[in-house]
Amino acid sequence: MTILYEQWQQQAEKLATLLGEDILIVGSADALVEEVNVRRDEILVILGPSTPLAEAVGFAEQCRVRRPALGVVLLRQYLDVNVMAEALRAGVREVVDVADSAAILGACARSQDISRQLNQHTHANGHAVMPTSGNGAGDLRDGQVITVFSAKGGVGKTMTALNLAILLAEGGKRKVCLMDLDLAFGDVAILTQLAPERTIADAVPVADRIDETGFRTLLTPYRSGLDVLLAPVQPALAEDIGRGLISDLIQLARDSFDYVVIDTASVFSEQMLAALDAAHHYLLVTTPEIPALKNTRVVLDMFDLLDYRREARTVVLNRADSKVGLSHTDIEKVIRVPINAHIPSSRDVPVSANVGVPLAVSHASHPVTLAIKELAAKKFRRTAPDVKVKRGLFSKGSR
Repeated sequence: MTILYEQWQQQAEKLATLLGEDILIVGSADALVEEVNVRRDEILVILGPSTPLAEAVGFAEQCRVRRPALGVVLLRQYLDVNVMAEALRAGVREVVDVADSAAILGACARSQDISRQLNQHTHANGHAVMPTSGNGAGDLRDGQVITVFSAKGGVGKTMTALNLAILLAEGGKRKVCLMDLDLAFGDVAILTQLAPERTIADAVPVADRIDETGFRTLLTPYRSGLDVLLAPVQPALAEDIGRGLISDLIQLARDSFDYVVIDTASVFSEQMLAALDAAHHYLLVTTPEIPALKNTRVVLDMFDLLDYRREARTVVLNRADSKVGLSHTDIEKVIRVPINAHIPSSRDVPVSANVGVPLAVSHASHPVTLAIKELAAKKFRRTAPDVKVKRGLFSKGSR
């Protein structure tokens, strides 16, 4: 049952009609706290537009520490960048215009999905997921794993991952594996004009006995030093690819390559959690737009809950020079962390996608290429850190 906190009775009734029958309405802060404490399995609280901002911020901060799986969605009469920044900084998952019914329903659904993923990850097999050890897929040896992620599509995640992999390979000086783990809708094959004769789906029949030889048969050479593991051609095949297979393939790639660059789907699925759990570096791509920035803030909060190392995170602002009414100060105020790298906007990016030739191949001196090259030089050309691959949510000793 969702808890709705709204002091205006008429507004509360209107929202209850929109949200459905499974709604508990409370009209005071004390009643809200009491119900949250009683309903330990509740995963969503909606704060109506009458909620004072200070009260909403204080409640979200408490939930973030004490009940991280309890999502908070804040409704406002009108949206303001400063209000959104303060609310998201406190731990509110989404701030929505109360007049936008579709946006309210979408925000609630997304928040509930995040909470369910958190609960599922925490209680897998009846307990928190623990670190692996020994000679399994949890040990780091040689290759650095760079997982490129965004909670919103269309921000340039695949473009960044692809060009980064090309630049890290340096024409064959290093061995790089690019893994397209956007299992349902991966675009690496299209962006590189590679024929998907072999994909990750071919590993499913031998998932319980995949070895280095078998792994190499799955790879498609692209350029000197760069091999690609392509996503399935048919989206339905994504369901057959389990978390365990993903972890095994990443480990096999690390054993054979200097760098493993992983392009991901924009969801916190079990497969994507496997890719994130295995990473040395998290490259978080966003754009200067409020929806993308809001999702980036949600991702950073999720990373905190999952105990992914903050020092391993790199926030990349794509289309950084777009004139959209947001300054870099505004952007950092919303996401609450510094921007680590800036990639300029250019019409040449969609052109390169349409012709299937990445800018790092066709235009070595292009501003976009140079920005990603600078990112690679600053962040990734170093010895792999001597740490164990992480951990599950709230594993022992992590907090």
